[in-house]
Amino acid sequence: MSVKIRLQRHGKKGKPFYWVVAADARSKRDGKFLEKIGTYNPNTNPATIDLNIEKAAQWLHNGAQPTDTARAILSYTGALLKHHLDGGVRKGALTQEQADAKLAAWLEEKAGKVEAKKSGLSKAEADAKAKALKAEQEANAKRIAAQAEAAKAAEATEEVAEEVVEAAAEEAPAVEENNEETQA
Repeated sequence: MSVKIRLQRHGKKGKPFYWVVAADARSKRDGKFLEKIGTYNPNTNPATIDLNIEKAAQWLHNGAQPTDTARAILSYTGALLKHHLDGGVRKGALTQEQADAKLAAWLEEKAGKVEAKKSGLSKAEADAKAKALKAEQEANAKRIAAQAEAAKAAEATEEVAEEVVEAAAEEAPAVEENNEETQA
């Protein structure tokens, strides 16, 4: 029986969520599996990967072949490095303590890179929010200025209209006087 380390799709349409499993190569994609090794969520940025490195390395020692995507995930989490270092320990090239120290140093460096990406993304998001807020404030200021100008223009039109009404009122009694004289 040939064993593959592969992804098993879960989640709803458009929101995939994967289990990383060791399964018989002949079984269906979402069918029976031998062991669940971890999970992979590509919906987050950066993608969330929760993998049991020990189990993955054990399956690799037993001859399981990862698919291309599973190989990338195993490499990202350090399972392939652990498998490689364990091979060196079996051959006597280094001790178990040295292998553990190398793996720990690599994992520490990888965690730093992931943390840097997360902080960079949060900073970019905060900058985008600040830029949007500034643009909104400028738009509000322009709108308020336009309203003030419109109010001044309306006030000026009212003054002109009042002057016209006063002038018409002054002319109107003269017309009435003329009407009274003609009737008499």
